[in-house]
Amino acid sequence: MFRRSDGVVLKNVPPVRRVMPYLMPTRNESVVYHENVLDLTRTTPWLKAFNDARPDGPKATLFHLFLWGCARALHERPGLNRFVSNGRIYERKGVFLSFAAKKGFRDDAPLATIKKEFPKGETFEECVQRLTAGIKEGRSDKLRPVDKEVKLVTRMPGWMLHAALALMRFLDRHNLLPHFMLKNDPMYASVFAANLGSVGIDDTFHHLYEYGTVSVFGVLGVAGPRIFVGADGKPEVREGVQVRWTFDERINDGLYCAASLKLVRDAVEDPERVIGKAG
Repeated sequence: MFRRSDGVVLKNVPPVRRVMPYLMPTRNESVVYHENVLDLTRTTPWLKAFNDARPDGPKATLFHLFLWGCARALHERPGLNRFVSNGRIYERKGVFLSFAAKKGFRDDAPLATIKKEFPKGETFEECVQRLTAGIKEGRSDKLRPVDKEVKLVTRMPGWMLHAALALMRFLDRHNLLPHFMLKNDPMYASVFAANLGSVGIDDTFHHLYEYGTVSVFGVLGVAGPRIFVGADGKPEVREGVQVRWTFDERINDGLYCAASLKLVRDAVEDPERVIGKAG
């Protein structure tokens, strides 16, 4: 068997989990939905203080913090950084997050899909600087490698495009897809994140893609007033944001995944404790 360039096949998998990819061959029949509402009481003041302390730097946003929290969770809980290919479960080499950014604020503005590696130990400030530069590049008119590839394949007639994608899927299933075709493809990532709240969309789950190896999809909703249970057990209104997750349960059990996603919650809800003082 050929080895994949982006992952290592897991050997010591419990028998039940080993057979799950054969019982449920596709991601969308293996999908589990999970949602929570994050309390932003401490988050918003922290982000403001962070930006005030760095007036000349790029502005940190809630989405930056969300992405940084996702990367932290994947590094600390590698059992979430897995994917299934051709009936086998792999642990991914590296932490990669993909997300989309509109190139403009018009309805017809195209989307730029961006994939970034998140190295272990990267500070939040470093993350903000790198992501801001990446988003700026993605929104520019400069063609990135993935844009050139998409432009090339969309010039093909339908039958040829269908055949090319069928060949790619075959090569991927048998670990023969070259690394240069994987490294820039946003569908080969640990998590695909969508900041739908930035365009006013809330209450949305997103499907998983059968193409590629993304096993987790996270949707950040609209930040605003939400109802929480106070310390006295009574309801109270505080600023919050809804996060909805979609994940492939074949990669790990629900308890492990929920505990891993709690690390994202911790980073977003209490950045001072997880990251440190904003100043």
